[in-house]
Amino acid sequence: MLPESFPPTPTPTPNPSPQGGGEQTEYAACVKHARASGIPRRIFVSLLGAAAAWPLAARAQDRTYRLGFLLPTTRQSSPVEAFFDELRINGFVEGKNLAVVPGGFEATDDNLAERAAALVRAAPDAIIAGPAPPLRALQAVTRTVPLIGMSEDMVGEGLVASLARPGGNITGISLLSPELDGKRQDILIEAAYHLQALQHAARSRGLELLVFGVNGPEEIASAIDAAKTSGAEGLNFLATPLFSLPGTRNNAIVMERIAALRLPAIFQWPETAEAGALVGYGPRFPEMYRQRARMVVRILRGANPADMPVEQPARFQLVINLKAAKALGHEVPAGLVLRADEVIE
Repeated sequence: MLPESFPPTPTPTPNPSPQGGGEQTEYAACVKHARASGIPRRIFVSLLGAAAAWPLAARAQDRTYRLGFLLPTTRQSSPVEAFFDELRINGFVEGKNLAVVPGGFEATDDNLAERAAALVRAAPDAIIAGPAPPLRALQAVTRTVPLIGMSEDMVGEGLVASLARPGGNITGISLLSPELDGKRQDILIEAAYHLQALQHAARSRGLELLVFGVNGPEEIASAIDAAKTSGAEGLNFLATPLFSLPGTRNNAIVMERIAALRLPAIFQWPETAEAGALVGYGPRFPEMYRQRARMVVRILRGANPADMPVEQPARFQLVINLKAAKALGHEVPAGLVLRADEVIE
């Protein structure tokens, strides 16, 4: 659920990310003391689209359906387990009427092209992939096999023509990341400004936003160090699989560094706060896999991905880790704690 003081879910807008391949720079934003007049508040509006209704009755399942995967996560991860559980609920059970093409998990950027080609040659009924790089690798080798993806901004990344009419063989979930990055920034500013007010009650001071680019895992620690050196009092890790996904090696680097430097930080997944960060705000990762599984069910029952609207998260959660706050020596505003969906003490 949204914190009560926040505006509704925003309408997604394309971001300026590159349309093609090549390296992309990910960003973390931070706030620090500055003699500024403040930051203009951003206003968000929402537009909810009606999804097409689908028949509840499934076709007679007299065959085995084959699914391919091209994902950076492991087969045993909780989100993937949630995905298969949702398929089971809808009548598709691995080992009965569902088979998984091997070799699709723990995909890294240096083997995407090879794995994508192998998956397509195996002729699956659908492929579940994401984020953007695996989807682009698959687009390069097939325009017919249905691809059910999940990325930060499917329109802005050039993966689909529009949310309402994807128009090709890709549909899936667009995470609203550009808009949610702004909401997370507001949450971080609220938390940081509270501490600032306590420390400098006699003076009126604003906040300055600094942005640090990260081109790859090897730059994560140095970027965090640079932010700290620049006077950062908090970090907003903008939405990207590079360092935001709980349980990954890159996220472990992030968590270790912010703990060592005693920096409050906010992330796109609530699970990151449960894993030790100060704040997480966004949709639940396993629920995104369940939502994508329901889209797979529709495709296996005959839906055309070109006509299936790209979906968006329906529920967002704010998780605050007071245990982490105590370790950082940071006091979280009581009003923010009251708006949280989950508080870890």
